[in-house]
Amino acid sequence: MAREGNQGRGRNRDRNRDREEDREEFVDRLVAINRVAKVVKGGKNFGFAALVVVGDQKGRVGFGKGKAREVPEAIRKASQEAKRSLIRVPLREGRTLHHDAEGRHGAGKVVLRSAPPGTGVIAGGPMRAVFETLGIQDIVAKSIGTSNPYNMVRATIDALKNQTNPRAIAAKRGMKVSEIISRRATAQNDASAVDAA
Repeated sequence: MAREGNQGRGRNRDRNRDREEDREEFVDRLVAINRVAKVVKGGKNFGFAALVVVGDQKGRVGFGKGKAREVPEAIRKASQEAKRSLIRVPLREGRTLHHDAEGRHGAGKVVLRSAPPGTGVIAGGPMRAVFETLGIQDIVAKSIGTSNPYNMVRATIDALKNQTNPRAIAAKRGMKVSEIISRRATAQNDASAVDAA
């Protein structure tokens, strides 16, 4: 009897945790939905597979996939999985990446480049969904290889996982954050001078 009581309390705790997560303002985007058919003796059983990207628009993002007989249920399952797989990405000034990055998954390869203010989100469908839920406002991205939304999203997440911020780099090298940032500024000025020439 006591064991049943403990299980009940644990379940309530999980429910409360889910409610608290929902209170945090998450934005979710449906990236892809597929209708799948299972052929059985009596005919075909149709189901749906959904790919959803979830983020708080403040530097956290995750993706999930769900399968069910009905579309809303598949989307709900995908959203729950996405909330469990959130990653934190450091953003520069809360609008773009700190540095360029490449990500791979299967045949999918993506190239992400940080951009100056006012550029906007220049990216394809599945990648755009990831950036908008993450809260990035300025970025240039290109998908090379596959156009499969699942692989594009996974490759994008792979590239975002490799992002580091100046504070982490400074701590590794035993330098000050201001030194790292000043080096980046001089490198950008040199690059713009080369472009102008």
